[in-house]
Amino acid sequence: MPPVPHGRLDDSGSRALAGGSGYCFGTDLAGRVLLAVVRLNRRMRSRGANRTVSSTLLSALDTLRRHGALTPGRLAEYERIAPPTMTKIVAELEDAGLISRWAHPTDRRRAILGITQSGAELLAGEASAKEHWLTKRLAALTPSDRATLAEAAAILDRLSGD
Repeated sequence: MPPVPHGRLDDSGSRALAGGSGYCFGTDLAGRVLLAVVRLNRRMRSRGANRTVSSTLLSALDTLRRHGALTPGRLAEYERIAPPTMTKIVAELEDAGLISRWAHPTDRRRAILGITQSGAELLAGEASAKEHWLTKRLAALTPSDRATLAEAAAILDRLSGD
């Protein structure tokens, strides 16, 4: 799909160019929401307390925190990544002491993965740093904007299937 010129919508719903030949991600609601979520996510990632652990590793670690001990295969399913990729992620998390591995109780060929205390502390630090940044940003909004955002958050949760 070609880029859509940016500018203000006129009364007919058409987009008038603002300032020349610039383009934006999209003019429809889906494009605007997607772009806003992508930008906020990028800003949140950069506000983490630990810059040495990638967002991919943090995601896998958080999945173990939320779901409890899992096999590497099940963790790959939750994360929607290929098993060979998960093998690399597990190795990095294990090397960093963020997860532990033990034998499956009924099949010694399989492993079970669980988050360590260090992993839980890392996640808590990440969440705290990001929430602190976002709390400061939210405080700068008007009460009306915060109320609107609270409604939007509930809607985004429904959209995401949570």
